[in-house]
Amino acid sequence: MVYQYIAWSEQGEIVKGKLSAAGEEAATDLLGYAGYRVINLKPFVPFFSSDRLAVQFFRIKPTDIILFYRQLALLLESGINIVTSLELLQDQMSNRVLKKVLNEAIVDLRNGNPLSTALGKHPEVFPPIYCRSLSVGEQTGSLETMLRQVADYIEKETAASKGIKSALMYPAIAAMVTVIVVGVLVTFVLPAFSSLYDQLGADLPAITKVVIDAAGILRSNGIYIMLALFLIIGAAFAYIKTPDGKYKWHKLLISLPLIGRVNHLNELARYCRNIALLFRTGLPLTEIMPMVIQSSGNKVIAQALINVQQDMLKGEGLSQPMAKESLFLPMMVQMVKVGEETGNLDASLLAVAQNYEAEAEDSTRSLIGLIQPAMTLIIAVVVGLIALSLVSAMYSMYGQAF
Repeated sequence: MVYQYIAWSEQGEIVKGKLSAAGEEAATDLLGYAGYRVINLKPFVPFFSSDRLAVQFFRIKPTDIILFYRQLALLLESGINIVTSLELLQDQMSNRVLKKVLNEAIVDLRNGNPLSTALGKHPEVFPPIYCRSLSVGEQTGSLETMLRQVADYIEKETAASKGIKSALMYPAIAAMVTVIVVGVLVTFVLPAFSSLYDQLGADLPAITKVVIDAAGILRSNGIYIMLALFLIIGAAFAYIKTPDGKYKWHKLLISLPLIGRVNHLNELARYCRNIALLFRTGLPLTEIMPMVIQSSGNKVIAQALINVQQDMLKGEGLSQPMAKESLFLPMMVQMVKVGEETGNLDASLLAVAQNYEAEAEDSTRSLIGLIQPAMTLIIAVVVGLIALSLVSAMYSMYGQAF
């Protein structure tokens, strides 16, 4: 399997590259033998990958993965061997991508590979950070327990992401309704009234002239305006795909008013849970941090974690480097410090995650409560402005006639 890595050289320089290895541990060992200290290591996925395209077109829901982990744990506890368990689960899978992945995992298991390695070959479905947890469960004989813990963690992450999506759903639908209503008024209603006013030769109020002129511009240049919007949106998406654009976009996501706070809290809660999950398995922080950075969904916080990791490797611990980064909120820093001093870092991080998730959930509910009347007001203002322009023109013509 091909891995791409970021590592420190013996000269203190950051190097990047790719190498082939049987697994993640083998890749780490090979880099260690070469004198490199791994910062980030993950499977290399080509830009045009059939597996990636399949996952995009036949998306695997998080609930499918959660159910898979729970059912596998139940089957293993029942005394069924792991290959037979996977075959049973594969037969009942409706998602063709997940069915194909499980089939390949069964082949790997029959060839002598452990479950964590077999699933780790499909990082687009089973993230490396969870496969590493399963690997520890295999080594300690607690695979069933680890499967349930991973399922719980994914369930928490899914619930947090659903909260944000539900907050954005209403304004998205309201915006679409507004565009459709304005489009109908501009395309059919205003032209009819405009021709009527021209035939009557009435002196129209200023607001009516502005609305009719704006509607005329939209009709005559609608194609060019739409083309310009598509080009701007396309250029924005292309820029976001670049490292610099992705960094700025992720920074914006946690800096926006109201919803930025929710994104920030959910990201921190996810990092706390991931670190706690791996720390509870007995892994040292020096191994945990690269995996947490690798699984990061926000490049800004990932960079802050890299800075924390570098200071941590200098012997400063975890809480002290976190205190230097403003992205890590004071409560998180204090709880990490308490966890380091008491030896209960995983419990402290879980407490932080639960607190942040509760705050994010409350903020999401408040946000939804603010968005709904705000969008209703915007729609009312837009439609009301057009209606006012038409009604004022009618009264103006009536006054001129009599």
